[in-house]
Amino acid sequence: MAELFDSMDAAQKKIDPQAERDASIKNSLGKIKNKFIVMSGKGGVGKTSTSVNLSIALAKQGFKVGIMDVDLHGPDVPRMLGMDGLLDLNENKKLAPMAYSENLAAVSIESLTTNKDDAIIWRGPIKYSAIQQFIADVEWGELDFLIIDSPPGTGDEPLTVAQMIPDARAIVVTTPQEVSLADVRKSLSFCRTVKLDIYGIIENMSGLACPHCGESIELFGSGGGEKMARSMGLNFLGRIPIDPNMVKCGDAGVPFQEKYENSPVSTAFADIAKKIGSLV
Repeated sequence: MAELFDSMDAAQKKIDPQAERDASIKNSLGKIKNKFIVMSGKGGVGKTSTSVNLSIALAKQGFKVGIMDVDLHGPDVPRMLGMDGLLDLNENKKLAPMAYSENLAAVSIESLTTNKDDAIIWRGPIKYSAIQQFIADVEWGELDFLIIDSPPGTGDEPLTVAQMIPDARAIVVTTPQEVSLADVRKSLSFCRTVKLDIYGIIENMSGLACPHCGESIELFGSGGGEKMARSMGLNFLGRIPIDPNMVKCGDAGVPFQEKYENSPVSTAFADIAKKIGSLV
C-alpha cells in the first residue's frame, strides 16, 4: 500500500508543474482586456509593420499595450522598435517585457538570444512551449491590449495562440492584389475552423502618393481587401498607404510614427487604433 501512495505522489509531482503553468497562464491572461493576433495568409504583406505601428498608435492614445512576437523564425519586432539587449528577471522571478515607452512593452525570442543571427530550428512542441512561456513566465501586468505578431500562414504558432488564448481575436492583413487575397481567404478559413473570432481586415500597401504630383499610384491595386471584407460580412478596419520611408525606418530601427507623425500612414494607423480603442 505504501508503494501505491508513493507512486501516486510521484505522479502528482509530475502533474504539478504543468498545473502551475496553466494557473500562471490563466492569471496572466486575466489581466489583459483585449487580445489580438495579427495574421496574414502569406509573407511580405507588412504584417509585422502593422503589428508594431498599431501597437504604437494604441499606446499613443493612452492605452497600456503589450506586443508579443511569436514569429519565432523571423522575429523582427525588437528591430522595428529600435530595441536591443536581453530580457531581465524581475523581483517575482518573471521575465520583464522590454519597455518601448511608458505604455508599450514587447517580448520576442530575439530578446532571449545572445546572437541575433542564430537560426531558430524548432519543431512544433518546442514552439508550443516557447509561446506558453511568453504568457506564463512574463510579467505582462494590467494591459488594455496584447497585440500578437504571428508568422505568415496557418501553422503551429497561430494554432497555438488560438488554443492557448481562446478569447483572442484575429486581425488579418492583406495587400490589394488577388494573389494576396486568395491566401487571406485561407487564413479566414483557418480562423473559422479553430473558432478564432475575426475582428477585421486591414488592407496594407494600398496606393503610393506620387512624390511629384501627390496623386495616388496603385502599385498593387486598391480596394480588394475592403471588397472581400464586405462580401464576407467582416469589419474593414482601414487602408494603409505605401511610404518608402517605412522601409528606411524599419532598417534603421527607428519607429515610423515617431519620425513621420503627421504622415498619411501614421494617420491611417491612428484611425484604426481609434476603432479598436472603442473596445475599452
